Amino acid sequence: MTTATKLTLLRVIMIPAFMAVFLLGYNWVALAIFILASVTDFVDGYVARHYNQVSDFGKFLDPLADKLLVTSAMLIFVQWGRMPSWAVMLVLTREFAISGLRMVAASKGTVMAAAWSGKIKTACTMVGLCLMMVFMNTPLVDTVVTWVIVVTTLYSGIEYFVKNWKCLGL
Repeated sequence: MTTATKLTLLRVIMIPAFMAVFLLGYNWVALAIFILASVTDFVDGYVARHYNQVSDFGKFLDPLADKLLVTSAMLIFVQWGRMPSWAVMLVLTREFAISGLRMVAASKGTVMAAAWSGKIKTACTMVGLCLMMVFMNTPLVDTVVTWVIVVTTLYSGIEYFVKNWKCLGL
């Protein structure tokens, strides 16, 4: 198992720990775990590319770990009434749609490279969720973060489909 894959697995293991401490009210511990998990997202990608540790398992697990981490935080915020469920549904719809598009492209021998807008969306989402953890009782922060997540999610999703529309054969 490569170092990059170990980092990704570590991120997956941190998700239930993050959720447990956050739901128990240990907000600063939860924030630290979330930040550490978010940093592993960038580090494992760097390690995989720089040290030629790219693997099929890593290509599968890395985006899954990212989505699980982000979704776990957003679902807690929905439970607490700090983020609307429609925003989380929009994020999940984009993720499922892009995953489906990637599967269709792969079945045709096409590899869809990650777009910069997707990386920006991920960074904005992770930073925004951290801000929501820091400013726990600040509705303005919740609203701004939600809209940044929604706008970057929509933009990156539209960009993926515009650039790869032909893969669907329409």
